[in-house]
Amino acid sequence: MSNIKQLRICDVSIDLIRKDIKNMRLVVYPFTGRVRVSAPFRVSDAMVHSFIDSKISWIKNSQKKAKEQQKERKKLFVDGEEHYFFGQKYLLDLVEKKAAPEVLLKNRAHISLYIRPNSTPEKKQSIINEWYRSELKLVIPSIIEKYENKLNVKTNEWHIKRMKTRWGSCNIKAKRIWVNLELAKKPIICLEYVILHELIHLIERYHNDNFKTHLKKHMPQWRFPEKELARLDHASFCLPD
Repeated sequence: MSNIKQLRICDVSIDLIRKDIKNMRLVVYPFTGRVRVSAPFRVSDAMVHSFIDSKISWIKNSQKKAKEQQKERKKLFVDGEEHYFFGQKYLLDLVEKKAAPEVLLKNRAHISLYIRPNSTPEKKQSIINEWYRSELKLVIPSIIEKYENKLNVKTNEWHIKRMKTRWGSCNIKAKRIWVNLELAKKPIICLEYVILHELIHLIERYHNDNFKTHLKKHMPQWRFPEKELARLDHASFCLPD
């Protein structure tokens, strides 16, 4: 059960959602910069306003980042455009030919996209995304196996999909995890972090001390990928603990 109302504080529009939860949570969504605060029913409006006031600088800074992301979001898929693969920046070489589309890494600096003449940017993006998907499928199984063994858990299935607000998700009952396609662009440690994060949920549902104990034990450097994913595009900017 929940209810939603609109607030406006310091010229910022905020969606306030009342839920049956323990603590307040603040999120600034990527690209749109939309702000959402989730608050327990027991917390007064005055307390909510005070909480938002104390975070207003963080909110505006996150919204500024969201605007910058919006500018970078639309790729044209032309020669020389920057694209990322596992944290490495590559310059796109567009090659038109009457043959099946193909993506190849030429060297440490260039990525070649072979595409039919007059292909639309949407088609080019589709080809790149399918290549990202195939590359993720090559590395994900070994990462899952690595952390399954460390945690003594077992997934029933895993999948890849584009998600607007999450880097990964876990269906605990089905023992199924989802990984965001965008992770193909990020450093490989970020992919490992997300997979470990979701697998820990098979042991601990909540992001409590027990959850963090497992995270720190199996990835002592977990702060780096967490900050990297918060800094980079796509996933929600969530208020740090």
